[in-house]
Amino acid sequence: MPDLSLILVALLWAVETASRIYRLARFYQIDEYKSNRFARWWLSKRDRIIPGRSLLIVIGTAALAFIFSEGGAFLPTVIWIAGTLAATYAPPDREVKKKFVATPRARRILAAAWAILFVALSISVFSVSSGVQSSRFSLSLSALLGYCAYLLAPLWLMLGNIAMTPVEAAYRRAYIRRARAIMTRINPTVIGITGSYGKTTTKVFIADLLNARYHAYATPKSFNTMMGITRAINTDLADNYAIDYFIVEMGAYFPGEIKRIAGLTPPHIGVEIEVGPQHLERFKTLERTAAAKYEVIESLPPDGVGIFNWDNPYVRAMSERGYPATRIAVSRTVDPAAAPPDVRFVATSESETLDGLAFTVHDTRTGQSEAFAVPLYGLHNITNLLLAIAVCAHEGMTLRELALRARALRPAESRLVKQTTAQGITILNDAYSANPVGALSALHTLALHTNGRRVLITPGMIELGELHAAENRKLGIAAAGSATDILLVGRDQTAPIAEGVRATPFDPSRLHVFDTLTEAVMWTQSNLAPGDTVLYLNDLPDTY
Repeated sequence: MPDLSLILVALLWAVETASRIYRLARFYQIDEYKSNRFARWWLSKRDRIIPGRSLLIVIGTAALAFIFSEGGAFLPTVIWIAGTLAATYAPPDREVKKKFVATPRARRILAAAWAILFVALSISVFSVSSGVQSSRFSLSLSALLGYCAYLLAPLWLMLGNIAMTPVEAAYRRAYIRRARAIMTRINPTVIGITGSYGKTTTKVFIADLLNARYHAYATPKSFNTMMGITRAINTDLADNYAIDYFIVEMGAYFPGEIKRIAGLTPPHIGVEIEVGPQHLERFKTLERTAAAKYEVIESLPPDGVGIFNWDNPYVRAMSERGYPATRIAVSRTVDPAAAPPDVRFVATSESETLDGLAFTVHDTRTGQSEAFAVPLYGLHNITNLLLAIAVCAHEGMTLRELALRARALRPAESRLVKQTTAQGITILNDAYSANPVGALSALHTLALHTNGRRVLITPGMIELGELHAAENRKLGIAAAGSATDILLVGRDQTAPIAEGVRATPFDPSRLHVFDTLTEAVMWTQSNLAPGDTVLYLNDLPDTY
């Protein structure tokens, strides 16, 4: 039986490790319990592997405990208790953007992780107690094993997730069976939307336009995974027999995921927006990204409808594969009078002002055209609108009807949303995410505001794989031509942006780099005046 001193010190390390596991669960949750991504985050910085000065403190504590061990176990135990508390002290996070949500799954993972930790430490304490005869060494060895357990807190979380895999799989199967039964019972026309970016915005546009005549329901927010869509079905569609159209945003984190989603929500209309480098870190090549996105088209029945963005070469290639028989492409670049056979809707006469977007839509099949004026910003949104128009026109709505409805469109949450504060400062909130196309478009919108300072606040673009540095450098060059002040958040990942800015004649005194978004916001509170404009471009999760 271990003596009391070993038990006390081991128990303290167990409590501190359990506390660290709980703190880390927030980051694991942000990474959607994907252990490979969480492990990369854990191992990417030294402070996450060995927090603070904990190693030096533990080594010093071990030396002191050994020196004072001849007089008995009391003083070494006190030294180890003090050393443990000092080594595990964790200052509050400077900035928490997304708090931990104790969902049932998170609680199960935590319980399993704590149980595995308890078993591991119990075995180590009993092993030390029975295997080490010298009491001078046993206490310090037990404490050092506790410290190792503390350092491995992320591993206990991942092991807890692995242990719960059969349980979670059973829950998922039950949720999916229920959702499948609801889909069979309700039987709406499913519109599947995918793309490297623009999915949520296009989804919102389609739903708003269709609801002028029909009853359309779109998956909420950015729910685009199997379980997110299952949750939407089970929560909102269960007894809603009035639904005509179910608009499903289909995201892909790995090949085959869209195919799985389409198996639950078989689309009759598939919309392909863009194939770009937004998630190149995951798919490695644009060709693999395109193959994953094409799964929505492959899931269409022969009498289904494919809607394609002709201006993206990867999406154009999808249309040219010839499936399904009914294919409608949209474009902002072709001549309506000489459009290829698949290109039905073309936008011309595009303009963006402080009032929003204006353009003319041509139906190359009927020869009709209609002027659109919408209270939206960002020229890239014209492509999203064209795709929405194509869907709605195929379902029987006229261009005139759609133009009238479009006057009341609103952007999706945090997608270039414009508002004015009580202090008279204009905020352009494009903080949800950033991609190379949308970022340049947002900067164009910022440049329209000429009455005061034009401030860009950004942490840059992420998940671009090998293109990260090059694309962010381009962003810096573009920002220098649109903003009067540039505020970068995060020194490491924004270094390429700063490099791009410094390659231009931009005044270096107006380029600022902050560690946190809070610091950047405080700068605006001290330096901005009525008439100034701030563009928030992207906001990274806490794992960055």
